[in-house]
Amino acid sequence: MHFDDKNSIHIIGGGLAGCEAAWQLAERNICVILHEMRPIKYTDAHQTEKLAELVCSNSFRSDDADYNAVGLLHYEMRKLNSLIMYAADKNKIPAGSALAVDREGFSETVHQSISNHPKIKIITEEVKTLKDKNWNKIIISTGPLTSSALSNSIIDITGEDSLAFFDAIAPIVTKESINFNIAWYQSRYDKGDGNDYINCPLDEEQYNYFYDLLIKSEKVNFKEWETNTPYFEGCLPIEIMAQRGLQTLRYGPLKPVGLTNKHAPDKKPWAVVQLRQDNAAGTLYNLVGFQTKLKYGEQVSLLKSIPGLENADIVRFGGIHRNTFINSPKLLDERLNIKSMPHIKFAGQITGCEGYVESSAIGLLSGIISASEINGNKILFPPTTTALGSLLDHITKNSLPDTYQPMNINFGLFPPLGSQEKLNKKNKPLKGRERKKAFTERAIRDAEDWSNLIV
Repeated sequence: MHFDDKNSIHIIGGGLAGCEAAWQLAERNICVILHEMRPIKYTDAHQTEKLAELVCSNSFRSDDADYNAVGLLHYEMRKLNSLIMYAADKNKIPAGSALAVDREGFSETVHQSISNHPKIKIITEEVKTLKDKNWNKIIISTGPLTSSALSNSIIDITGEDSLAFFDAIAPIVTKESINFNIAWYQSRYDKGDGNDYINCPLDEEQYNYFYDLLIKSEKVNFKEWETNTPYFEGCLPIEIMAQRGLQTLRYGPLKPVGLTNKHAPDKKPWAVVQLRQDNAAGTLYNLVGFQTKLKYGEQVSLLKSIPGLENADIVRFGGIHRNTFINSPKLLDERLNIKSMPHIKFAGQITGCEGYVESSAIGLLSGIISASEINGNKILFPPTTTALGSLLDHITKNSLPDTYQPMNINFGLFPPLGSQEKLNKKNKPLKGRERKKAFTERAIRDAEDWSNLIV
């Protein structure tokens, strides 16, 4: 296979979005040169040489396409032969109604699929600048951990300073170190298989002790360049959440609702710490919602204060890293091109979408749109009523540049329901699950029609 700079499309970044974009292009008979800097240079969060390494969580969140926006996004991506969704499904592990994956197996599946595709060439190098590149088509998908050199180059060509916030990583413990005389298996409201999470209960006194310990714990000092960087609301460190008040965690990651302690069924827990399976073997579990910037020694004390985790073997401590994204609604057109430099596209989290699935979805769209451009086909954008369409519109059209912030897919990004769609059989406004179902039914119908036209 002959790869040359002018007839190939160059993708910078081998994360989920970059790999998905490369796959969609290659499957449409277009040569791709994928540039990935690891293992020559690592980020603060990556630990392996594999493409599409998962660093923040092993969960792709809800897989419910009937009542959940991200589950709907899963459905739409599967319809378009998404490599990321194929790898996720192949390496799925129990997680109730969520789609969680074995990290290593997932990355290995993506890595081998990309490496073995005859239309894809991988070059291991750090792309530091775009000014000296004689490339006809470029997709930048370097994600939330874009190198400082390339970040500066992006600032140079866009004339717009990058914005930034922090993502946080939760600790992981071994299953065998969990005390099941205290802990028990159960999914909240018995969703999924009903036993996909491990639960550690706290009574009021234990919770108050845990809270005081958390509030007083010493945190890792920020670097100078991190000092004024805001957190993303959907991934707040647990110590930041706790600062909002004593009861905040009980209405957040430690909420006790939908759970019954099988060791004491008549005693309702005051709070519950949940752990989610982190690998296919089921030997490792991460603490749900426990993203943290606490010092390691403080993390040990805090985790071992939780009933059931008093002997916890912590195999990975929580940490935190910076996330960089561009002001997409100001800089990009609906094709994800830089308006002033239409041969350059952006894809993935660097566009300001948040989450593995959303990042992969924008990578998928960048690949499909680029293929249409290269092959001379009419570009068929996803309907705005679909999850893919609403996410694309959020990034490129529907957000205010002055207040643009990263966003997960949610029904608030979708166009309103029509006058008849929003009424039930009794002509009363839909609420709750019925309303969500109306959004997904409309989206699935429109996504089916659109996906059948995509080549």
